[in-house]
Amino acid sequence: MCAMSLVFLLYPSRKSWSREHLHWIDAVLAVVATALPLYIVVFYKDLVLRAGMATPTDIVVGALGVLMVLEAARRVVGWPIVIVALVFLGYAFAGPHIPGVFAHRGVPLDLLVDHLYFTTEGVFGIPLGVSATFIFLFILLGAYLDKTGLGKFFIDLANAVAGWATGGPAKVAVISSGFMGTISGSSVANVAGTGSFTIPMMKKLGYRPEFAGAVEAAASTGGQLMPPIMGAAAFLMADFVGIPYIEIVKAALIPALLYYTGVMICVHLEAKKNGLKGISRDQLPNVMRLVMDRGHLAIPLIAIVYLLVSGYTPMRAALWAIGLTIVASMLRASTRISFRDILEGLENGARSARAFLFCVSYKSHFNIPHCLNRYLLSLQEGG
Repeated sequence: MCAMSLVFLLYPSRKSWSREHLHWIDAVLAVVATALPLYIVVFYKDLVLRAGMATPTDIVVGALGVLMVLEAARRVVGWPIVIVALVFLGYAFAGPHIPGVFAHRGVPLDLLVDHLYFTTEGVFGIPLGVSATFIFLFILLGAYLDKTGLGKFFIDLANAVAGWATGGPAKVAVISSGFMGTISGSSVANVAGTGSFTIPMMKKLGYRPEFAGAVEAAASTGGQLMPPIMGAAAFLMADFVGIPYIEIVKAALIPALLYYTGVMICVHLEAKKNGLKGISRDQLPNVMRLVMDRGHLAIPLIAIVYLLVSGYTPMRAALWAIGLTIVASMLRASTRISFRDILEGLENGARSARAFLFCVSYKSHFNIPHCLNRYLLSLQEGG
């Protein structure tokens, strides 16, 4: 309900409409989008007692709810996801007219709407439930870690470790993207956090723009595999299969390391082939000084692994880690965040989550390549 209202308030119906001034159509849609899920809350007992026997009012509310979800997805992610959903909705009705093994008896409108909006196998299914509970807390944790400057610490640390080596900037992109993957789990956020720094550095060293963009995109995509905070699929796997999240983390560690090893080898061979050198050591930060100055910012990551291993649920582990992030930032004046930063962290977490809720099931197919390509193109165009 909250996410739907935010989408209609913050994403205009048309791109030509200003985001600074709310259009009356979007205001009305935001109210409707809020009222539809509220219908389930208010009439919960009635809906349970007549499960499977939807009234005309239920059908109208459910149909409008499905349409609003499709419209919200269109605004946030675009038409591809909406088209996929419409194709499968059409298949529900077209079954009797399809020849061969894909034919079926068809689904009446009232049963389809009831299944999609008033059961836990439709809109309010496991993917959305996991997104609104487990994943939202980890998105919020990532927003606070970003506020403390942990992302900048990872980039500087990668520079200090690998910036001097053959093809240093490209290796920095790989290492920093791996580090960022431990706190993000989002490829797009990873590119935005590290790409704006590493891509110009690679181009300056002599890498082709296409190769520089490919390295950053490949390294950032691997962030979804890097424990302890991985992409949405990891949480969905844990919930679907019914095994502890820490087991998913253990299983992902070796493939993640192998993935980044492969990318690093490709980068090294390309650098050797073109004779690309690293950055002078006197221009790079000192590892020990970095760790002494900002190493305490990594305390929440260590804590979240410890809590997961100790048997804490992912939600409780993330909640403790959020609190530790704020506390850890207070240990030094240079990293201390203000009360305003704490409020902005809440805002940034909500802004990141509102889009995530509508594309979690399709992210790997549409959202990542589209956003990465748009971002890399904007860098080449000077945007």
